[in-house]
Amino acid sequence: MTDTTPFPSSQTSDPVLKAVGVTMAFGGVRALDNVDASFYPGELCGLIGPNGAGKTTLFDCLSGLREPTSGKIHYEGHDVTSRSSTWRARQGIRRTFQRQQIFGWLTVEDNVLVALEWEGGGGGLVADLLALPTRRRREQARRERVDEVLERCGLNELRYETAANLPIGRARMVELARAVVFKPTVLLLDEPTSGLEEFEVENLAQVVRRLCVEENCSAVLVEHDVNFVMRNSDRVIALNLGSVIAEGTPDQVRENAAVRSAYLG
Repeated sequence: MTDTTPFPSSQTSDPVLKAVGVTMAFGGVRALDNVDASFYPGELCGLIGPNGAGKTTLFDCLSGLREPTSGKIHYEGHDVTSRSSTWRARQGIRRTFQRQQIFGWLTVEDNVLVALEWEGGGGGLVADLLALPTRRRREQARRERVDEVLERCGLNELRYETAANLPIGRARMVELARAVVFKPTVLLLDEPTSGLEEFEVENLAQVVRRLCVEENCSAVLVEHDVNFVMRNSDRVIALNLGSVIAEGTPDQVRENAAVRSAYLG
């Protein structure tokens, strides 16, 4: 049974991203079963649950990698259920993955810069060949944004390093930098602390928190390290066997009997 205890909320706006009655079935198995979940600007929301709870499947539906069997995904008040993951990413729904996905042959700087290339260069091939002012201004703005993000993520000294040479913790920070360089409205973080040293975990938490506060981004965090989720989340949603079993502040969810049962059996 879902805990419906109200939680303190600073949300004065509508959800930026919302799952409404989302069900995802694989044959006879329901990975998600009528899930309702809302995510708000400026908030860090943790998504927890034991293995097989449906956390990554929900991320797949939110990001557009999967279209749910039934139910809807709303983004900024619009039904985007059938929109592709590429379309959603370009509208501001950005995601990192459990497995590293960096371009190993590129430098750290170019890995981050490539996330801005889809916008175009400002004037096309002619502007590139003639080095027109519109092209120069666009390129300067891109470089300044990359500089800002590299500094924020602690990667400035590694900007010219080939990404394939990085240890796993630094590579994950490159993924985060690439996800946030084109300012996201929603950031979906799938087990971002995996393989990170303790100081890197704290740095990641500070980067995400600052992004929520300064850029009014909604961050959604899936993480097996429940203590990390509880320390850093404004609100927590707990899943088990594809259903929401609790929602509230970290303290409320921590003390919830259904959550304790799901983890402890």
